[in-house]
Amino acid sequence: MAPKKDEQVVTVGGHRLKITNLDKVLYPETGTTKGDVLRYYSQIAPFLIPHARNRPATRKRWVNGVGTPEDPGSVFFQKDLDAGTPDWVKRVEIEHSEGPKTYPLVNDEATLVWLAQIAALEVHVPQWRVDAHGRRKNPDRFVIDLDPGEGAGLPECVEVAKRARRILTDMGLDPVPVTSGSKGIHLYAALDGKQTSDQVSAVAHELARALEADDPDLVVSDMKKSLRTGRVLVDWSQNNANKTTICPYSLRGRFRPTVAVPRTWRELASKDLRHLELDEVLTRMRRRVDPLAESADAPGSVEAPGGVWHSDRGADDQAEAHPGEPDRLTVYRSKRDAAKTPEPVPEASPADTGGRSFVIQEHHASRLHWDFRLEHDGVLVSWALPKGVPTDAGQNHLAVMTEDHPLEYGTFEGTIPEGEYGGGTVTIWDFGTYELEKWRDDEVIATLHGQPSGGLGEPRRVALIRTGGRGGKDPKNWLIHLMKDQHSVDWDDPASVAASKERTRGGAKRASDGGAKRDSGSGAKRESSGGSSSRENSGSSAEKRGSGSRESSGGSAAKRESTGGTKRAAAPAAHRDLFDRTRIPSPMLATLGQATDIRDEDEWAFEMKWDGIRALVLADHGRVALVTRNGNDVTAAYPELVEELAAATADRELLLDAEVVALDAKGRPSFGRLQQRMGLSKPREVEAAARRVRVDLMVFDLLEEDGESLVDEPYDERRRRLEDALPASSGRLHVPPAFDGDLDHALTSSRELGLEGVMAKRRASTYTARRTRDWIKLKHHLAQEVVIGGWRPGNGRRASQVGSLLLGVPDAEGGLRYVGRVGTGFTDRQLADIAAKLAPLARKTSPFVDVPRPDARDAQWVTPKLVGEVEFAEWTGDDRLRQPSWRGWRTDKEPSDVVREG
Repeated sequence: MAPKKDEQVVTVGGHRLKITNLDKVLYPETGTTKGDVLRYYSQIAPFLIPHARNRPATRKRWVNGVGTPEDPGSVFFQKDLDAGTPDWVKRVEIEHSEGPKTYPLVNDEATLVWLAQIAALEVHVPQWRVDAHGRRKNPDRFVIDLDPGEGAGLPECVEVAKRARRILTDMGLDPVPVTSGSKGIHLYAALDGKQTSDQVSAVAHELARALEADDPDLVVSDMKKSLRTGRVLVDWSQNNANKTTICPYSLRGRFRPTVAVPRTWRELASKDLRHLELDEVLTRMRRRVDPLAESADAPGSVEAPGGVWHSDRGADDQAEAHPGEPDRLTVYRSKRDAAKTPEPVPEASPADTGGRSFVIQEHHASRLHWDFRLEHDGVLVSWALPKGVPTDAGQNHLAVMTEDHPLEYGTFEGTIPEGEYGGGTVTIWDFGTYELEKWRDDEVIATLHGQPSGGLGEPRRVALIRTGGRGGKDPKNWLIHLMKDQHSVDWDDPASVAASKERTRGGAKRASDGGAKRDSGSGAKRESSGGSSSRENSGSSAEKRGSGSRESSGGSAAKRESTGGTKRAAAPAAHRDLFDRTRIPSPMLATLGQATDIRDEDEWAFEMKWDGIRALVLADHGRVALVTRNGNDVTAAYPELVEELAAATADRELLLDAEVVALDAKGRPSFGRLQQRMGLSKPREVEAAARRVRVDLMVFDLLEEDGESLVDEPYDERRRRLEDALPASSGRLHVPPAFDGDLDHALTSSRELGLEGVMAKRRASTYTARRTRDWIKLKHHLAQEVVIGGWRPGNGRRASQVGSLLLGVPDAEGGLRYVGRVGTGFTDRQLADIAAKLAPLARKTSPFVDVPRPDARDAQWVTPKLVGEVEFAEWTGDDRLRQPSWRGWRTDKEPSDVVREG
């Protein structure tokens, strides 16, 4: 069907969206069209989304516009998503008394623009968010709605807001006003998430009553409309878990396109205060920061006049309730400094909720591994899996038990700073719930139910078995085994156990009958010599303690991997004969370095560093398999790559090392886009994802050609053979160029292309299946001049020294805008020098416009006269420096010379 005349297809954030009726007038009084609304929501997205992220959104829709006072337009509330919702819209299911409803999460610009397309002018959200599992969290912000009755207006709301501010400030809160775009004012304040919605509502209700008691002629706390005339209703009820409030920066469905706009207290004091409209807001935010940005990230503690406002059971209460019991998070806390890591570091002792959640996190630390965590007794019992969850019942994987983690870690994703414990990037690979069959000190059996698009793909029944702890062995050593029998077993029921054994025997016999010929001969010999015999790996490891014990106790297989030997990947059924004929080495890994590590450029070649997922490609006369670095078969996830690889290798056999990438509109790899393609295996899901996100394959090494192994050949020879074997670029397949002997050229090109950095590869090096300094990754880091406005004391060895510096950058209005703190990159000598420089500049008040409460908690302020420089990874969405590291003082700069870079 041909598109309609007024229909367009646009791409927003990598998502295709059909938009129509751009000239349709939605606000007749001002002539504001749907196109104007789309433009507003697209441009305001960076400010609105932080306030809406992970909050189930209710929408108010005016399909035919808001109308006029004489002829108002029809409006309807919408909670549940309908069938026409694009499949890329993030969503969450919330249980209601009448049944579950599926809500959108306004987490990206594309979703916001889609809402504008369907004339959802108003976006309403609760004061709580959902976690990565879709579970409701405690509220992270407090709100009261100051609603003027007939005969009252904004001036009266301002007076009540000022009085409420004094009370809230005494409680340790820092309220921010929002002109609602309707009639009144909202007051928001960030919470620390320790209180339930009921507890927050109770405090808000008491606040409303206190304001009413102080001036009953001005304030009313009762909802009855008859009592509001000439007074301001303090609506405390929007803290209820079932209530929502207009999202900051949302349009309103009034007769003019007004907006709910966060304001400063100085603005509230203006006699010209009024509600703002969409164009005014866009102009305003081009030169301002969001006054409500702190609440978007919900930092800070909540203090009442008498001390910290705890929930009913704080840390002290729990300690008294369980005297003598050890705190299971003591080890976890001892390894982390809450001031330096974004990881959750709760102060309270854990309480057993009886939950059965699990999470598997991909952890790019000094060595890539997967963190496997099961909720049990109020904590996440944790194991590190160097090779991930096994996909073959005949191949056990090592599992090293680590310290218990808090339940909050189940939703953690982020980057742990370099130099901190576990430094590196953590992402959620899969999560869900598990059915527990057995939990003993030396054995756990559970069935994992992950997400449809998660890494597991389907429910997995696994066993964790401790192999150490006896005869002086390390009790941390376990193995993880994929059970051959994927049916749950009742271990107290002899009939259930017997049925499981029968299924296992039957499966083993069928495998033996069907695979005897295939597994015999040279392929079987190679597997046997690889360190895990069929005798060691057959059967259920839950019943056979010897299964996989060599690998788990650090035996020969583990030694071969660490010394650069080769290993066999698991053999996916669809490509088993292809895998059985090819020895697949572990991928060669690079070491993080600096340009100074490259002493003689003539000895090195330089390639671009691609932000994607590593894939070893087996191509044999038109048959193709793709295997990740941990041995997972992802062939089905990228059919378009398989098709092109099959055509390119129809008459030959190649083993390639490559990177699967998803490029954005500017041709830069986007790992966020690529995640939409990862973990999929069902054809329908893969097909739908492929329509949304194109993937390309960047091939950078050739390990085998027509049966000839090239791993012992030098890089230059492998590179020459690769360029002869494949064209530089053909469709989705690319052999990106290398830069011989010119590091500056490579770094400059990488930076101009917006890439991560450069891979330096020693030209004489062979392909070694381990991490090596023959491959060095050189990442780009940004630099920023900063003004020092304060410092915080350190911990541990640095308890008597400067722990971190508080940093600012002057804004256009002459204020010092807080941009974060730096606590790394100092030597002991530099710390002493810093302390000496700052001592004469001490002052009692903060020089910053907007320093968050957590960072100001124990800060020592200084007059902002000194300028330094840091390097950092990137600017965050709220204008903070991510991963800053100290470089030194800039004595050649005055604070007025400092401007925001990047």
